[in-house]
Amino acid sequence: MTKNYKLSFQTKKQNDFVDITGDLAKMVEESGVNCGIINIQTLHTIARVFENENEPGLIEDFKKHLEKFSPEKQYYQHDDFNIRTVNMCSGECANGHAHIKSIFMPTSVTANIINGKLSLGTWQRIFLWEFDRARKREVEIVIIGE
Repeated sequence: MTKNYKLSFQTKKQNDFVDITGDLAKMVEESGVNCGIINIQTLHTIARVFENENEPGLIEDFKKHLEKFSPEKQYYQHDDFNIRTVNMCSGECANGHAHIKSIFMPTSVTANIINGKLSLGTWQRIFLWEFDRARKREVEIVIIGE
């Protein structure tokens, strides 16, 4: 059996962490899959999904350490609208730093489904991390199993 879903929501700001674990657990239970896998995929280049612990100090550490790799206040050719000619849209903003940060994070997460439930460890949660500004975001989910 295969089921697919989509989560749509609005992020609130740059570096917004959205814990989507509860939504995913409900989808698994509603799917009727007893044993299988769930794949969660972001549909965006500058928002990522990942698994980790939902602890406020740790989340601040994530932000601080990734900022070292790609500081917002640095020159990025992507942000130089005098030379950039492709993939432009109305309201384009300077977000080169967000694109660089995203290469360090996965575009998808896969987890097991055991006995009809999302199988995660004690502290494991699944997040969407917004690297840009407040935006509408979508995450696609595929559940496969029996």
